[in-house]
Amino acid sequence: MNSICLSIAGSDSSGGAGIQADLKTFASLGCYGATVITALTAQNTKGIRSVQELKPDFVKQQLEAVLEDLPVSAIKIGMLCNAEIVQTVAEVLSQTSIPIILDPIRFSTSGIPLFKSDQKLLSDRLLPLCILITPNMKEAFWLANLPENSTRSIDTVGEMLLQEGAHAVLVTGGDLSGKTKTDCLKIKKANNQIHTRVFKHHAVDSQNTHGTGCTLSSAIAAYLAKGNGLEQSVEKAISYVQACLKRSVHFYTGKGNGGLNHFPSDISHKMENNESTH
Repeated sequence: MNSICLSIAGSDSSGGAGIQADLKTFASLGCYGATVITALTAQNTKGIRSVQELKPDFVKQQLEAVLEDLPVSAIKIGMLCNAEIVQTVAEVLSQTSIPIILDPIRFSTSGIPLFKSDQKLLSDRLLPLCILITPNMKEAFWLANLPENSTRSIDTVGEMLLQEGAHAVLVTGGDLSGKTKTDCLKIKKANNQIHTRVFKHHAVDSQNTHGTGCTLSSAIAAYLAKGNGLEQSVEKAISYVQACLKRSVHFYTGKGNGGLNHFPSDISHKMENNESTH
């Protein structure tokens, strides 16, 4: 476990998403995980009850402490909460050459706002620093300044985000209906050429999908840290998330939308009728 990955994100008290999902992903893929926590949440598998944002200066102190000491190979950014934290993180990361993956989280699955600023700030300050951004379709529409009911295709909105300043975009379609899910990778090459790769996979029938986006972006960071190229890292990360989803079908972590099963082992939390024994 030589490669070190850093997650800059919020804490999920249920363990399904955020910092906790990132650390499990890093560990299961053979990387050492470090963290910079931007917010604390009181939540379980049924939703978020409260969010406590941390002070930007404390976020900065965490980030500087880690980067001054640990040889970080890749960084994943998740929940950033507000404009002040975005500015703080961008200021510090602009001094590094570490590959950065941005998961532009705006709302929780239950609709709770997790980012209190506009998309222009992310476009101006963070997109130029990131090797890849990984929005779902709603987040992609928001970043491209399109209405939520836009009919733009996954391919088109990806290209629009490249025009906004992203170097590469993976627009995920897991939140869309249908038995087949589509993810679209767009990479800006030399001379403004765009390389496109489309990934299709069968939908997994599981209620335990909490933290899927967090897991995907942190898995990409882990594969990058281990020396894979960007496209190969994306391909491997998508396969990893699919495996986590399949293992999560009978993985009981609560009465609502549970987390993924990150570890390919005999660990099982399956319980009859989805009822806890305690």
